Amino acid sequence: MTLNLLMFYLLSAVILGFSVMTITTGKMLRAAVYLLFVLVATAGLYFLLNYEFLAAVQLTLYAGGIVVLIIFSILLTSHISQRFERPSAWKLWIGAITLIGGSTTVLWVLLSSHFEKAATVTELPVDMHVIGEQLLGTGKNGYVLPFELISILLLAAMIVAIVIAKKEKNQN
Repeated sequence: MTLNLLMFYLLSAVILGFSVMTITTGKMLRAAVYLLFVLVATAGLYFLLNYEFLAAVQLTLYAGGIVVLIIFSILLTSHISQRFERPSAWKLWIGAITLIGGSTTVLWVLLSSHFEKAATVTELPVDMHVIGEQLLGTGKNGYVLPFELISILLLAAMIVAIVIAKKEKNQN
């Protein structure tokens, strides 16, 4: 077993383990911390695939930005010790059916597809000027509009989360 394969299995186990812990924990702050571990391990997979730029974006944007924003939201709304309610039986059944259906679909696609090793691909030269123009461009291959839409969506989600948290606090 090569070191790359060993790292892949280790990172996959971390992602699967902490993903399950994220959705099964009873405390909100722990769920956010477990999510952080999942996102960092995902960046590790990107590093393993030699996608350093994507890994850096994963670490800075998601692990560094989104999770910190979630943790600050939890701390600011005074719900640090809040425990999640146990889901009802019908929600557990719906979740189990969804899990089985999704797993069956993924396994069927993986087992029915014939993956072939790609031919040797030559690396393209990296031109930082072109990358900068694409990141700041609004035309073809431009990424400014998606980044702006995501930032507005995240801002709206944060405002709604704080309003809901404050409303629940005032009702009690």
